[in-house]
Amino acid sequence: MMKRVAILISGRGSNMTALVEAMKADDFPAEPVLILANRPDAGGLDYAKAEGLPTAVVDHTRFDTREAFDAAIHQELIAANADIVCLAGFMRLLTPGFVNKWTDRMINIHPSLLPKYPGLHTHQRAIDAGDAEAGCTVHYVVPEMDAGEIIGQSRVPIQPGDTADTLATRVIKVEHALYPACLAKATAQA
Repeated sequence: MMKRVAILISGRGSNMTALVEAMKADDFPAEPVLILANRPDAGGLDYAKAEGLPTAVVDHTRFDTREAFDAAIHQELIAANADIVCLAGFMRLLTPGFVNKWTDRMINIHPSLLPKYPGLHTHQRAIDAGDAEAGCTVHYVVPEMDAGEIIGQSRVPIQPGDTADTLATRVIKVEHALYPACLAKATAQA
C-alpha cells in the first residue's frame, strides 16, 4: 500500500526535492501529501507549490512554547493523513511528546556518520578531528538528538584542503541519493 509522506523543511529543501523527485517513480512505495515549513520564506515552498503539492507554514515565532508549536505541526500532519514524516533540513528540535507520537514513523537525514558528530557544524568537526571520511546518515527520530536507529549511511572521503563548504557540497550529493533509498526502506517497516 502506498504510504503518505509529509516532509518538514526550514530552508531551500534540496533533500525534500530529492525525495519528491524519487516519489514520482511508478514503483516508489510512497507519495508526498504535505510539505510543511516552519519559516514562511523557506525556499522549498516555491518548489512544492510549483509541483502542485499541498503546503503549510507553521511559523515557530508565533508560538509561546515548543509544545504549542509541535501541537500545531501535529494537527497539520493528522489533517494530511500522513503515515511517515521526513525531516529534510528542518532546523527545530522537536519535543519528546511530539516525537513519541511518531515513533518509528519519523526519519531524519543528518550530515555526519552518526554516532559521530550529532548536532551542528558536522563537516568542520570531521575536518578538525582529522577524519579520513565524512558522510551522512538517515535515522529514525527519537527524543534524543540524532540518536535513533540508523537506516542507512553514505560515505565521502575527506580530501586534502577540504573546507566545511567543499565537503558539504560533496556530502549533499550523496544525501540526495541516500534519503530516497532509506525512505523506501522505511515505508516497508511503517
